[in-house]
Amino acid sequence: MTYDLAGGDLSGFLRPRAEGGQSLELLVRGARCANCLAKIEREVAALPGVTQARLNLTTGKLVVGFADGAGDPAAVIRTLENAGYPATPYDPGQAQAAHDKEGRRLLLAMAVAGFGAGNVMMFSVPVWAGLFGQELGPATRTLMLWLSAIIAAPCAMYAGMPFFESAWRSLRRGRANMDVPISIGVLLTLTISFVETIMGGRDAYFDAAVSLLFLLLIGRWLDHRLRARARSAAADLLAMQAPAAVVVGSDGAERRVPLSEVAAGDLLVVRPGDRIPVDGVVETGTSAFDNALLTGETTPVAVGPGSDCRAGAVNLSGTLRLRATARSDDSALAAIARLVEAGAQSKSRYVQLADRAASIYVPVVHTLAALTFAGGWALGLGPREALLRAATVLIITCPCALGLAVPAVQITASGRLFRKGVLVKSGAALERLAEVDHVVLDKTGVLTEGRPRLVDAPPAVVALAAPLARASAHPLARALAAEAGPGPSAEGVIEFAGQGVEGLVQGRRARLGRAAFVGVSSADASETELWFGFVDDTKVRLRFSDHLRADAAEAVAALRARGLSVRILSGDVAGPVERAAREAGVDDWRAGLSPAEKAQQIETAAEAGWKVLMVGDGLNDTAALAKAHAAMAPGTALDASQNAADLVFSGEGLMAVVDAIDVARAARARALENFGFAAAYNVVAAPAAMLGFVNPLIAALAMSGSSIVVTLNALRMNLAGRRR
Repeated sequence: MTYDLAGGDLSGFLRPRAEGGQSLELLVRGARCANCLAKIEREVAALPGVTQARLNLTTGKLVVGFADGAGDPAAVIRTLENAGYPATPYDPGQAQAAHDKEGRRLLLAMAVAGFGAGNVMMFSVPVWAGLFGQELGPATRTLMLWLSAIIAAPCAMYAGMPFFESAWRSLRRGRANMDVPISIGVLLTLTISFVETIMGGRDAYFDAAVSLLFLLLIGRWLDHRLRARARSAAADLLAMQAPAAVVVGSDGAERRVPLSEVAAGDLLVVRPGDRIPVDGVVETGTSAFDNALLTGETTPVAVGPGSDCRAGAVNLSGTLRLRATARSDDSALAAIARLVEAGAQSKSRYVQLADRAASIYVPVVHTLAALTFAGGWALGLGPREALLRAATVLIITCPCALGLAVPAVQITASGRLFRKGVLVKSGAALERLAEVDHVVLDKTGVLTEGRPRLVDAPPAVVALAAPLARASAHPLARALAAEAGPGPSAEGVIEFAGQGVEGLVQGRRARLGRAAFVGVSSADASETELWFGFVDDTKVRLRFSDHLRADAAEAVAALRARGLSVRILSGDVAGPVERAAREAGVDDWRAGLSPAEKAQQIETAAEAGWKVLMVGDGLNDTAALAKAHAAMAPGTALDASQNAADLVFSGEGLMAVVDAIDVARAARARALENFGFAAAYNVVAAPAAMLGFVNPLIAALAMSGSSIVVTLNALRMNLAGRRR
């Protein structure tokens, strides 16, 4: 699909905003780093009539806000094109296709580079071996070099296109990213190698050029995969919406329509087991909702005429008719997805530091190389020797060590955490995790096990109530049935929506459910409970609790020992939250929070200067996870929560959070050490190359050696872990 963008009419792509004005969503290509993000947002926001410009690096979506009747959408397109970032109206399918195309291209380039690196060695190894006493004849040596060139040159030119194009876009914008020195180094290496081969010289580096690209493309493809995983968080949330809804027409007939066709004011039918498709108000019927995905509360909520219901809740029992109050795009679930998407931007400070260092490094080193060439020629070295010295300067100062300084540490730290049961989804997550000073824990499923268990119930009562429990889908009834084990179900069971179940147990009529349904008044409404009893007989209360993880108190104490403050934010009711906080040793807690309120709490803490680690597992936590400085989720969490989190930990222990923070802090120390070494290396290596103390071969060895040093320094983390 094509559009007349720069000068066409884009008014059809404008959408009204709830806060007033209009918005335009664009798919922007070519933005890869924080500098790109800042430049795009700054230049678009400076346009007349634009009130907001927000780019999501993960998805490539740029949301532009316009004041009422102001602004020119076509001007936004022109501004982006002039800056080197082509843009089209945002379409999810088009965005996914573009992302898949980039992935295939990187994979193919990596395969070509790997093929070239492997095959060129057949001819380059004999050449290099000849430098150590096994001299080849001139004709044989020249043949080997030309065969190396035939394989390496086309492979390097094809495999290097992602770097060459990125470098060209960067230079067109008057900037220099990390791809600029990589591209110049590869091209100059090939050029020098051809010159040496033609002139019968000894210093050809065809194998080095294609091998360097192969290693770099592995890192680029892994980064692409991480972005694909991160962008799926919002998609997973929206996938939890019902794909269709049953609408009652004006003639009373029911028809199933796609969710996108449901409008505010439509009358919908929602049957037991179905998920609420859109936000609405119940008009007829009674039932119980499972809001665990939205609020984290484990107890089902009774609903009836006049009750509000939100998209994503599960209707547990009765058939309902509800009046839609919002479209699917404006539902509570879609709002959470937008919060996740807004918070899922890259925050990698060390990668930004590397890019900034490259922006300074590139002009300085290239100027030194040019001065070396001009000065050497002027001093009588001759053009060939002067060019070799200039190439040596570029080769020996190639920012491979700088580029590996952070990834080497991130890979090592990720592997160490993986062995501890923690999956790191983003290298940038470790950087942010090392900086946190405030930890926010959800209650259900994080501080606790997330599974209600029966507390101190007489076995005889459990055996009598179990037949009714087996006939119900209520979460507490399922917990009771699990405690009792396999067995028969009650006969003649009738389920009363939102109240309980009634049936025959041992020939007598019995009830299991809410206190009022069974015929008593609950003494403590804060308890998670069911009541059981035979008609006209004594009633028994069955209490349930969600037990704390075994090491919850130990983990909280360990976090505090590391200088971190701890807080609990939960969507559950106050009673269970207060008990869990007291048992875990947490003084600061809040209960009954909605997803938006949780996210707001995280934003407020960030505005106050805190760097927050959010640990959550439910759908109601996804927005807060995306807003936090760093985020973790247990392996039992929803897919949406795991995708919104930076790290996912398995097992039953909460000490994994403490281990992750320890490893992240150690990784930060190693990364800073690597940055220091890379800087010192270039300070020493560049003058040595300019003065002719090293040749291109020694330069290549030194460059590889610097990369090995930063890698070995990163591996020290594993040695420290074994000593522990």
